[in-house]
Amino acid sequence: MRSRIFVLMLVAVMTLLAACGAPSKEDVMKKLSGKWNEAKGYELQATMEIKTGSEPRLYDVTVWHTKPEFYKVNVKQGGTEDSQMIVRNNDGVFVITPSLGKTYKFQSDWPTQNSMPYLIGTLSDDIKADKNATMVEKDKTYVFETASRNNHKKVLPTQQIHIDKKTLLPKYVSVMDENNEEKIRVTFNKITMGVEHKQSDYDVKMEDIQKDKKPQSNEGADETGMMKFYPNLSWDGTVIDEGSVETENGTRSFMTYGGGDKEFVVVQEPAGPANELVAVSVEGDPVDLGFTVAALTDNSIRWEQDGVAFFVASSTLTPDELIEVASSMVAEDSK
Repeated sequence: MRSRIFVLMLVAVMTLLAACGAPSKEDVMKKLSGKWNEAKGYELQATMEIKTGSEPRLYDVTVWHTKPEFYKVNVKQGGTEDSQMIVRNNDGVFVITPSLGKTYKFQSDWPTQNSMPYLIGTLSDDIKADKNATMVEKDKTYVFETASRNNHKKVLPTQQIHIDKKTLLPKYVSVMDENNEEKIRVTFNKITMGVEHKQSDYDVKMEDIQKDKKPQSNEGADETGMMKFYPNLSWDGTVIDEGSVETENGTRSFMTYGGGDKEFVVVQEPAGPANELVAVSVEGDPVDLGFTVAALTDNSIRWEQDGVAFFVASSTLTPDELIEVASSMVAEDSK
């Protein structure tokens, strides 16, 4: 009898110890919040791979963040000199494209509502926001699976955040499509917590705007001198109207798509000349399309790509669908 009681007590103790040794999702979330959000600032270096196109694209990402709301994000495409910088300071949110010598100014609360997989504070917010988030404990990592809150959440609805158990810092993030296939991976190469930068370090400087400036390319342009782009979508519908007018900057073309329950207009024209001394104010929130940053409102999206300025407007598309149209634009032979 004593031996049986001893065995039962031993099993109970082992079960209790096992339970104590397995932290809950809430326990880990609390630790992460303290580690990620209570620091006065951080610097990080990461690699971002985007697999949404025909060929994967690699980007080097550098982030500075100083509390409460100062950000500087530099994204440079691997193997090229093409880069973009997003800066948030007391004056607003700025998107700088050095290759074009252009700066755009947004009155936006970015990145509060625009989760980015390379901003560790927004990853923490993603975990908190999703009441159905799950956590799996592996040998050296915690893996959270959450709903994504990024600008592409309709087509990239979930993400897995892999966190190092020892450091409690993210190792990498996988953003997945509805088929659970990885489409974006951000690998954190170095994260330094507690780094603070002076307010002046977040100023928009002329050297940031002017570096790497190069002539705009019109390779693949049609007889009007402008490269033509068309949406590459699986939606029902066709071009129901197409036309163009001449402006002081060149040919402005219009394409109206319809025939289904989704109707929208695509306007494209040569991008105007840069004024390096003036930041262009734009309406909307900055949206990372992967290849460039766009300005998104409830009914429109605008951006520049390969020397062409684009504007898509619709009274029937949602903001997510406007992003889907913008992300799908491909250069084709003139129709």
